[in-house]
Amino acid sequence: QVHVVESGGGLVQPGGSLRLSCAASGSLGSIAFMGWYRQAPGKQRELVATITGGGTTNYADSVKGRFAISSDSAKNTAYLQMNSLKPDDTAVYYCKRVDLGGNGYWGQGTQVTVSS
Repeated sequence: QVHVVESGGGLVQPGGSLRLSCAASGSLGSIAFMGWYRQAPGKQRELVATITGGGTTNYADSVKGRFAISSDSAKNTAYLQMNSLKPDDTAVYYCKRVDLGGNGYWGQGTQVTVSS
């Protein structure tokens, strides 16, 4: 059994910063990648950023230059540093861990609200 837990969401003013954390535990297979996704009300879930086991990163165009994904493989943890936040970044942010067998595990999500 695999557990994925996100933390670090909250309310922040436009232009502010937040750091999300994602911790995976349990019967973990070798990692392929970890990723952050988000879903705003009335919209589909979208990719925000991913990081492979080798450290290669990928970002949605809407967050490039503002968000940074990182990971600590020893702790099975991924982070998302979010800077220069905008109201359009408001969403529930989800973490997903995918192993080399193609098994994907989602967390329960953490709410990020950007508002003055």
